[in-house]
Amino acid sequence: MEISKNAIRQIGPYEWLIEEKQFPGMHVPVVLFMQESMLNESLNDRSIVQAIHAASIPGVVNKVCVMPDMHQGYGFPIGGVAATSVEEGVVVPGAIGYDINCGVRFLSSSITEEALMPFIDALLDEINNACPSGVGKGGRFRITKSDLERVCQSGVNWARENNMLEKDGHLYIEDYGNIKPDDLDGISKKAFDRGLHQLGSLGAGNHFIEIDIIRHIFDDRIAEAFGLKEGMVAVQIHSGSRGFGHQICTDFVRLFNDQMDQFKYDIPDRELACAPVQSRLGRRYISAMNAAANYAFVNRQLLAYSVSEAFSNILEKNGTVSNLSTVYDLAHNIGKLERIKNHGKLEEVFIHRKGATRCLGPGNNYLPEVYIKTGQPVLVPGSMGTQSWVLVGTSTAEEKSMNSCCHGAGRVLSRSKARKKIHGPDVVNNLGKRGIKIVAGSQRMLSEEAPQAYKDVNAVVDTIEGVGIAKKVAVLTPIAVVKG
Repeated sequence: MEISKNAIRQIGPYEWLIEEKQFPGMHVPVVLFMQESMLNESLNDRSIVQAIHAASIPGVVNKVCVMPDMHQGYGFPIGGVAATSVEEGVVVPGAIGYDINCGVRFLSSSITEEALMPFIDALLDEINNACPSGVGKGGRFRITKSDLERVCQSGVNWARENNMLEKDGHLYIEDYGNIKPDDLDGISKKAFDRGLHQLGSLGAGNHFIEIDIIRHIFDDRIAEAFGLKEGMVAVQIHSGSRGFGHQICTDFVRLFNDQMDQFKYDIPDRELACAPVQSRLGRRYISAMNAAANYAFVNRQLLAYSVSEAFSNILEKNGTVSNLSTVYDLAHNIGKLERIKNHGKLEEVFIHRKGATRCLGPGNNYLPEVYIKTGQPVLVPGSMGTQSWVLVGTSTAEEKSMNSCCHGAGRVLSRSKARKKIHGPDVVNNLGKRGIKIVAGSQRMLSEEAPQAYKDVNAVVDTIEGVGIAKKVAVLTPIAVVKG
């Protein structure tokens, strides 16, 4: 399928529309949130084609939304959001992704940049040792099969039971860090075997632990509610469900493809293999996905626990109080049962978010009590070495984007193209000249994750604010990075 820009109509300064029925098979329109330059870039890969394919998913409702960090993914665009009817729609593993509940934990502090800098090298080494990174690397925590099952069933409650989560820590995690699965029957032995040794590990690819400084506050009231102060140290942790979630997605994509004929669906891409939400197969996937989401919440909790220990070990022995605290932890590869307005009526749907975060405005019933008055913190990491953003959700997001927002900068170079164009040592040198320290597992990862492989995160955030989905709260700049 070839897509011409003429088939896309501008409906706002940062909004573009592909009308329903514009292409064969579409059931709903596609709305793209982006600047014109971003739209032009997106026409160079298959991401817009994938968004059109998403609009043909059986039982899809409302519209397909595409965020400004959009780029081509497996079957479904990264940065894409699609909702399906619970009664008549399907669940699509490829529209959620292989790294189930890949997400971000954001920690604030009252440590100043000046107090931290004398110890930054030692701190970076301590974090790197405490948080194993790399492809297939295991975590520092040894657990049993029964521990892993408990993690799957209870999420971060397992961490609390093992004294690795403070009493009210769950209040600052999306869905309180526990999305209950019906059972664990759909999880293969291979998935359990892969997950058994990886809790508390960072992984590879675009995963990272980054030490930042809060450079500027845009909204004093919201920043105060989030516990953010200008000039203070903050930490971002980006990781997911590791091999456990990847194996679950792999197993179910294969299983869905094997059994697609029985549902007699006409889908444009086998990577969008699906099953009815209400079918036994669909429910088994959702249950396994929830278990993987819980695994990811616990994984980030253990990484945060290890980072906090590293801060204490290095700073407190030198007389600086270490007081990291979680602002929020959110998912950006996940599917959820939620109620949204569809043509003016509340309807329960299954929302697929792939490379997109939930974004809730003030008063939304899905918010934890601590953020019911402000709206949800929305975390938008930049690429390695660039600014990152803390936003807050608005009430407009429900109508505009089904309570969804971007998840980062978004790639402009594929990993293979980045490796050909960018050299790892050059990345280290360039970051060093800007005063940013880095520890990385491999030169290859540095090439793949270099800043020039990504879009301008500031332009992405300007677009999101321009649409009205979220508002700027604070901007962060990095001083040190542990890269998977």
